[in-house]
Amino acid sequence: MTLDPQLLAIVVCPVDKGPLYPVGETPSGDTPAALYNPRLRRSYAVVDGIPDLLPDEATEVDDAVHAEYAALIESGATHPTGGGVAT
Repeated sequence: MTLDPQLLAIVVCPVDKGPLYPVGETPSGDTPAALYNPRLRRSYAVVDGIPDLLPDEATEVDDAVHAEYAALIESGATHPTGGGVAT
Protein backbone atom coordinates (compact mmCIF):
# COMPACT_ATOMS: atom_id res chain seq x y z
CA MET A 1 0.00 0.00 0.00
CA THR A 2 1.46 3.37 -0.96
CA LEU A 3 1.78 6.36 1.32
CA ASP A 4 -0.65 9.05 0.18
CA PRO A 5 1.25 12.04 -1.29
CA GLN A 6 -1.37 14.40 0.17
CA LEU A 7 -0.56 13.00 3.61
CA LEU A 8 3.17 13.51 3.05
CA ALA A 9 2.44 17.11 2.11
CA ILE A 10 1.08 17.88 5.58
CA VAL A 11 2.51 15.35 8.04
CA VAL A 12 5.04 16.62 10.60
CA CYS A 13 6.79 15.24 13.65
CA PRO A 14 4.33 15.13 16.54
CA VAL A 15 7.07 16.17 18.99
CA ASP A 16 8.87 19.14 17.40
CA LYS A 17 6.39 19.87 14.57
CA GLY A 18 9.22 19.81 12.01
CA PRO A 19 9.42 17.93 8.72
CA LEU A 20 10.06 14.21 8.51
CA TYR A 21 12.00 12.32 5.85
CA PRO A 22 10.79 9.09 4.21
CA VAL A 23 13.52 6.44 4.63
CA GLY A 24 13.96 2.75 4.00
CA GLU A 25 11.77 0.61 1.84
CA THR A 26 9.16 -2.03 2.47
CA PRO A 27 9.62 -5.44 0.80
CA SER A 28 7.09 -4.44 -1.88
CA GLY A 29 8.99 -1.19 -2.49
CA ASP A 30 5.87 0.92 -2.76
CA THR A 31 6.15 2.89 0.47
CA PRO A 32 8.90 4.06 2.84
CA ALA A 33 9.54 1.86 5.86
CA ALA A 34 9.66 4.87 8.17
CA LEU A 35 9.51 8.64 8.52
CA TYR A 36 12.67 10.01 10.13
CA ASN A 37 13.29 13.10 12.23
CA PRO A 38 17.04 13.87 12.07
CA ARG A 39 16.76 16.61 14.69
CA LEU A 40 15.57 14.19 17.38
CA ARG A 41 17.03 11.02 15.81
CA ARG A 42 13.61 9.36 15.96
CA SER A 43 12.05 7.07 13.41
CA TYR A 44 8.30 6.54 13.00
CA ALA A 45 7.27 3.26 11.36
CA VAL A 46 4.98 3.18 8.33
CA VAL A 47 2.63 0.20 8.57
CA ASP A 48 0.40 -0.69 5.62
CA GLY A 49 0.88 2.81 4.20
CA ILE A 50 -0.07 4.52 7.46
CA PRO A 51 2.57 6.35 9.53
CA ASP A 52 2.54 5.48 13.23
CA LEU A 53 3.14 8.96 14.64
CA LEU A 54 2.56 8.20 18.30
CA PRO A 55 5.56 9.65 20.16
CA ASP A 56 5.75 6.63 22.46
CA GLU A 57 5.99 4.32 19.44
CA ALA A 58 8.95 6.14 17.84
CA THR A 59 12.30 4.40 17.69
CA GLU A 60 15.51 6.20 18.61
CA VAL A 61 18.22 5.42 16.06
CA ASP A 62 21.87 4.79 16.80
CA ASP A 63 24.78 6.75 15.33
CA ALA A 64 25.28 4.38 12.38
CA VAL A 65 21.64 4.54 11.27
CA HIS A 66 21.57 8.31 11.79
CA ALA A 67 24.66 8.66 9.58
CA GLU A 68 23.01 6.53 6.88
CA TYR A 69 19.80 8.54 6.96
CA ALA A 70 21.67 11.87 7.15
CA ALA A 71 23.61 10.89 4.01
CA LEU A 72 20.32 10.18 2.20
CA ILE A 73 18.93 13.54 3.27
CA GLU A 74 22.11 15.42 2.36
CA SER A 75 22.29 13.78 -1.08
CA GLY A 76 18.71 14.76 -1.86
CA ALA A 77 17.65 11.12 -2.20
CA THR A 78 14.77 11.78 0.19
CA HIS A 79 12.72 14.93 0.58
CA PRO A 80 11.10 16.38 3.68
CA THR A 81 7.43 16.14 4.34
CA GLY A 82 5.68 19.48 4.19
CA GLY A 83 4.00 21.65 6.70
CA GLY A 84 6.43 21.81 9.58
CA VAL A 85 8.91 24.33 10.79
CA ALA A 86 11.76 22.85 12.80
CA THR A 87 12.30 24.42 16.18
